[in-house]
Amino acid sequence: MRFIYHPDALAEYADAALYYEERTPGLGADFTREIEAAIQCILEAPDRWRCLEEDIRRFLVRRFPYGILYTIEEDHVLILALMHLSREPGYWRHRISR
Repeated sequence: MRFIYHPDALAEYADAALYYEERTPGLGADFTREIEAAIQCILEAPDRWRCLEEDIRRFLVRRFPYGILYTIEEDHVLILALMHLSREPGYWRHRISR
């Protein structure tokens, strides 16, 4: 199965990786590896993680305080948000097109 980032989720990903890299050289690369490993886990068993709302699922990233919010579409996984767990819940809801 393939995956697609919502444009805002891709921007969150880039911003977070840059933030970590600026804090400590190499930490941005560590963050990227964790996110990529998390996405691989999601793609291997997308139904495994529980639904938060309707068909929106959340995978909690190890080592970093992030959750990957996604939906399972017909032919791909749509990553809606790379959400810092301290961020206001639900800020990403406008990204869902029904």
